[in-house]
Amino acid sequence: MYQLTRVCKPSRARLVHLGIGIRPPLPRPLPSRLLSTNALEPPKPSSSRPQIPTEPLPRSRLLSRILLVAKYTGLAALSSTFGILLLGAGIFIHDAFTYTNKDVHRVPVLPLALHPEQGGPKNLPIVRALVDDVEDDEAKKLLDKPKLVIVGGGWGAISVLQTLSPGDWHVTVVSPETFTTFTPLLPSAAVGTVQVRTLVEPLRKIVARLRGHFVDAKAVDLVMSERLLELETLTSTGTPQNVYLPYDKLIIACGSTSSTHGIQGLKHCFQLKTISDAQAIRRRILDNFETASLPITTPEERKRLLSFVVCGGGPTGVETAAEIYDFCQEDIVNYYPKICREEVSIHVIQSREHILNTYSEAISKYAEEKFRRDSVDLVTSARVSAVHPDHVVYTVRAPDGTITTHEIPTNFVLWSTGIAMNPFTRRVSALLPNQVHKKAIEVDAHLRVKGAPLGDVYAIGDCATIETSVVSHLLELVDEADKNKDGKIDFDEFDFMVARIKHRIPMAESQLQKVRTLFDLYDSDADNSLSLNELCKLLEEIGNKITSLPATAQVASQQGKYLGKKLNQLAKKREVLEANDIHDLDEAVSKTFRYTHLGSLAYIGNAAVFDLGNLSFMGGLAAMYAWRSIYWSEQVSARTRFLLMIDWIIRGVWGRDLSRL
Repeated sequence: MYQLTRVCKPSRARLVHLGIGIRPPLPRPLPSRLLSTNALEPPKPSSSRPQIPTEPLPRSRLLSRILLVAKYTGLAALSSTFGILLLGAGIFIHDAFTYTNKDVHRVPVLPLALHPEQGGPKNLPIVRALVDDVEDDEAKKLLDKPKLVIVGGGWGAISVLQTLSPGDWHVTVVSPETFTTFTPLLPSAAVGTVQVRTLVEPLRKIVARLRGHFVDAKAVDLVMSERLLELETLTSTGTPQNVYLPYDKLIIACGSTSSTHGIQGLKHCFQLKTISDAQAIRRRILDNFETASLPITTPEERKRLLSFVVCGGGPTGVETAAEIYDFCQEDIVNYYPKICREEVSIHVIQSREHILNTYSEAISKYAEEKFRRDSVDLVTSARVSAVHPDHVVYTVRAPDGTITTHEIPTNFVLWSTGIAMNPFTRRVSALLPNQVHKKAIEVDAHLRVKGAPLGDVYAIGDCATIETSVVSHLLELVDEADKNKDGKIDFDEFDFMVARIKHRIPMAESQLQKVRTLFDLYDSDADNSLSLNELCKLLEEIGNKITSLPATAQVASQQGKYLGKKLNQLAKKREVLEANDIHDLDEAVSKTFRYTHLGSLAYIGNAAVFDLGNLSFMGGLAAMYAWRSIYWSEQVSARTRFLLMIDWIIRGVWGRDLSRL
């Protein structure tokens, strides 16, 4: 037997070891720069193992992202720092250029401005020229323009001023206040959430764009036959002095006052319509808390001092109650004795079944639930009967009709229920026999005061209401529509009449959708025609169903913009219209006013509600920031926008100011 053995091919390394058949490789020549005596020596055997080159470990994805974020964060920080420094430098440079001297020597003044002539029914000075009418060339150009006088400085007046084109009118604004106020944020100013300076803008700065004039006075009477507005001013000694101010067109936009409803003791209440009202409320609230913190104050007196009563469940009352609650939760609890926060009670008395009753039902219920969670006492279906210095008396009607009387001890009462005429609008209404509205001046669809000379006097805002009575135009409508003069209105004539009604009173459109149905409904004798009695009844019921526009800033703003655009058109087409002997200038240059409801909103304490017609939106902080954004965008100027933003930041970082000024 032979044993087979496996013969393996010797490796190259083995043959070299045995010295068989392998020529050693020739040494590679070295460059001359590397030749040295040491280089010719044979290499010494190394005892260490040869090093194997290794690849660098790959960087982790997380570390790469962190470095990338750090890189761009650093760049952003550097660029922001540079931007802030550049902005600061720009502000300082601009400030340096504001310190300039202007030559005001030899300013020309008209003699009539220094020595007004006497005249008018009361033989008063007639201010036909103002002291700044000819002070420069631009002012001289406006001297011969038609005189536009605006009474008031609220939302309506400001919208007119912002819409008018410069150079078309000689504009004069008359107001007892030298500033306009952003009224929707007055509840915030009443507790120090924002400062009162943030809510005001000087009227002189607003009217300066039109090279207009401002008169610090109060309108008291009107002479329409001579186009004279009577003003009450104060002399340097503080005594009243009445003067006449001539006008070609007059816009009444002086707002309203709160309705008293015949309640006794309203002198003990606060209102919230002006900056002075907000300052007085803030002082009273702080005084109450300071007195309640004293050790000599009895428990009963402390509860009375810390009881806050709001009469009225509309937007103003609800927002004021919400602001007082936020003030107690966020500031009083931190800086006053804790017992003061514990003893606070907030009461809202509403005559209707729900608060915010002009909003959607879902919003009313949401606001009521929010107040219940915040322990705000809601008293609905109640009426205040009397206000005393130390308590409020109100009555509640139960579902079965029984009436019970209740009292709330308090040292703070806010009255915000409805509107009423101020003295000037009441005087204007008394001068015109066809003015029958009890709360405002009645105007037509062109915003012209009814009964005044056509196109001379307009009224907008809270002091005005657009007519809703259709039956008062019965004879005019019949005269236009009765083509065959038979004393009856057939369907074709009624269809024409409906078109005329929609043109005269646009708010009646919603009641005149189904023309044929209306015609058949009131054609009681089925003779396919409407007699005057049948027509009178139809128009009367249509007028009763029309809802007047609410007295809100949104309505006043839209009316002001509409009137400003109309006046721009009148100025451009005045010569053509006068040459063609057109009497109704408003009808010739503009359509009637149509209100577009953009929605209503209200703040209810770190939350807000929005009523957008068919859509309602309500919520917490997100809705509150949306509410803030809308009010921020509606500010009059960039200055007030900046101040408002700063106030909100200060409240969030350092809280409200607790100083009593």
